[in-house]
Amino acid sequence: MGDASHSRERRERSLDTTHPALRRSTMNRLRTTGLGLLMSLAPLMATPASAQPKPKPNILVIMGDDIGYWNISAYNRGMMGYRTPNIDRIANEGALFTDYYGQQSCTAGRSAFITGQSPLRTGLLKVGLPGAKEGLSEKDPTIAELLKPQGYSTGQFGKNHLGDRNEFLPTVHGFDVFFGNLYHLNAEDEPEHPDYPKNPAFRAQFGPRGVLKCTATTTDTPGGEPRFGPWGKQTCEDTGPLTKKRMETIDAEFLAATNDFIDQANRDKKPFFAWFNSSRMHIWTRLKAEAEGKTGLGIYPDGMVEHDGQVGQLLKKLDDLGIADNTIVIYTTDNGAETFTWPDGGTTPFRGEKNTNWEGGYRVPAMVRWLGLVPARTEINELFSAEDWTTTLVSAAGEPDIKNKLLQGYEAAGKTFKVHLDGYDQRELLARSGPDKRREFFYWTDDGNLAGLRYDQWKAVFLEQKAEGLDVWAQPMVQLRLPMLFNLRSDPFERAQHESGDFVRWFIEHAFVLVPAQALVAQHLGSFQQFPPRQRPGSFSIEQAMEKLRLPPSSN
Repeated sequence: MGDASHSRERRERSLDTTHPALRRSTMNRLRTTGLGLLMSLAPLMATPASAQPKPKPNILVIMGDDIGYWNISAYNRGMMGYRTPNIDRIANEGALFTDYYGQQSCTAGRSAFITGQSPLRTGLLKVGLPGAKEGLSEKDPTIAELLKPQGYSTGQFGKNHLGDRNEFLPTVHGFDVFFGNLYHLNAEDEPEHPDYPKNPAFRAQFGPRGVLKCTATTTDTPGGEPRFGPWGKQTCEDTGPLTKKRMETIDAEFLAATNDFIDQANRDKKPFFAWFNSSRMHIWTRLKAEAEGKTGLGIYPDGMVEHDGQVGQLLKKLDDLGIADNTIVIYTTDNGAETFTWPDGGTTPFRGEKNTNWEGGYRVPAMVRWLGLVPARTEINELFSAEDWTTTLVSAAGEPDIKNKLLQGYEAAGKTFKVHLDGYDQRELLARSGPDKRREFFYWTDDGNLAGLRYDQWKAVFLEQKAEGLDVWAQPMVQLRLPMLFNLRSDPFERAQHESGDFVRWFIEHAFVLVPAQALVAQHLGSFQQFPPRQRPGSFSIEQAMEKLRLPPSSN
């Protein structure tokens, strides 16, 4: 009994921290333990949380093909009878642009995005055809090359359209891997046409290349191809032609490769830049059986729903890996809608279409999710263009002075670049913490002529495309002796010219707008004195071919 009583007393004392002896012992232990804890935490406490290096953001860019401004339900609010909830999610969790500019056609829009330069400056204005000599110059840096000093893994998937010679392929322009096609879809399926020459030599000389799977290397790969030149520092596998049948599922192939790339970068604990370029919705749309009839509204809506589902799979990958919070997601397309192929064609509320001088040729859908910078459900009405992403993204990755450094000469990816970026660092605009740095946009045609200028709400038109439909690709634009003027805030669809009974008076009273327009054009053209066009734009006509015949061989 006595032993039990003493045992209970000892247990009670062990629980009683007010007992004098135990209190002294406990305080001594706390002092010792606390001192050790403070010493172990000292390095962390010495550095404020705000000064801790933040992980570099991952970047996922999803670029559709010829997708109309009005073909996404974030813009049309369901008016077209189907929804694109996954694309809309990017806007709902970030920002939607109303005044975003791509370019007038595929090659120009893609080059503007990946180089941050005006397509006139790179010479990449005309849609690239198989075997064309025009392509992305090694002297013009890509976003991928500029991200290399920041430690990024880089991958491009899907349509490229920046030249099909080996020297133009993505894996010699900063991308670690590339899996994709090199042309617009209706060039890919030409060999299957009944009238296409059956002679294999014809296809070998003039036909499209297959879908390529390439990897960058550190040394030159021996050999090359007579038509497409030396391999350079890359290895490539031709996975076969992009046939009509393969077009039904080619985007699924590109999607799988993109997800594999993201998985690998995540395992390697490296920030990544992934550029996913779908074949949807370029003509001609070819759907797998399971996708046909999904909407009951036709082939284009069915294709958009399929495309939206693939966007959803990319977003799910980020969610599943737990990296969505640190991944910038951009969705956009290359150029305005090609409406003349309706019902297998895009829809836009703007005047004109792809390859015209009107807003319908250049104004494209765009949205960005950038958690921590861009507030959710933001609408951006200020001007923004595809060229702005290079400066903005490279700045976010760790080089905020990239534009000025490139003017002086900047080393990246084993090369030294000296170029004039035409884009701006728009992070303050995206965060709604500062003004728009872009007040102007120049409408360059695929022939290399200046069709117009927008500054603020004003648009001056110097060249007018009067043709419609397929003729916009064949008929020349008309040079105006007196520029035409539009207010894109009060007349965003450029309808007043023909529908207003008072347009002439309005125009005369606003002629003062043309004076600063001349100054802006002169300033822009002045930048080409030090940084001239890299090459002449390609041509669909025989003019350049005839000129070559007139020139001596050394000039060709």
